[in-house]
Amino acid sequence: MHTKKLSTLLLICAGSFWLKATAGTVDTALTHSAAMNKDMKAVVIKPADYSAAKKYPVMYLLHGFSGNYSDWIKKIPAIAKLADTYHMLIVCPDGNFAGWYFDSPMNKEWMYETYVANELVSYIDKHYATIANRKGRAITGLSMGGHGAFFLAFKHQDVFGAAGSMSGVVDIRQFADSYGIEQVLGKYSEHPDVWEQHCVVSLIHLIKPNALALTFDCGYDDAMYSGNQELHEKLIERKIPHDYTVRPGGHTWEYWGNSVNYQALFFSRYFNNQK
Repeated sequence: MHTKKLSTLLLICAGSFWLKATAGTVDTALTHSAAMNKDMKAVVIKPADYSAAKKYPVMYLLHGFSGNYSDWIKKIPAIAKLADTYHMLIVCPDGNFAGWYFDSPMNKEWMYETYVANELVSYIDKHYATIANRKGRAITGLSMGGHGAFFLAFKHQDVFGAAGSMSGVVDIRQFADSYGIEQVLGKYSEHPDVWEQHCVVSLIHLIKPNALALTFDCGYDDAMYSGNQELHEKLIERKIPHDYTVRPGGHTWEYWGNSVNYQALFFSRYFNNQK
């Protein structure tokens, strides 16, 4: 009886040690945005096997409206395991509570396109052991971050090789009076051309054939479903390869906590195909 209990205890201890040994390291990096003249924080998750002697791909993971850089790791701490499983860095930038990952034409204090696509990427490549080219970079996010990921990837195909979106607000015109977008772009009724230039479904023409590996998904019960369906159909019309998935669920962390697993797998396969 005692031997059996001891064996069980040893197994539990061994299991606990293994979990700790394979846990990714979560850092909070303090970066500086010259474009906005302020310091910014970003979560950086390193895999357990991280070594300066290796080079790792990076998945940039964007938060949604009213969130910040710490949302993902606080709400879904299991993303640290994805860094271990796929031997990648995961970087969670700060896009402000309603920055929309745009360079605002109305307010130069909102330059989140420049910050994420240029300043933060340069910082990560300088301070971590990364594959410092588009073949080693993917970007995705939820809701506002889903729009931001596609917006940034479409406009910066020299920076990102793969992009995803989870419940993305891919047609911002559907929410002209919501989510603080007019703070960044001005009123839709007064600046429809500006909104058009910042709307994912209107930027498909920028995608070069086979330049981006694309994946996106949305829940049946999500208010973003119609916009994502429209994006899917437009990509088909233009014969742009992509993965599109619709699952049961709404605009919830439960949905995104599930979705991010599939996105990480998609990006891992992309990274492995670049070797």
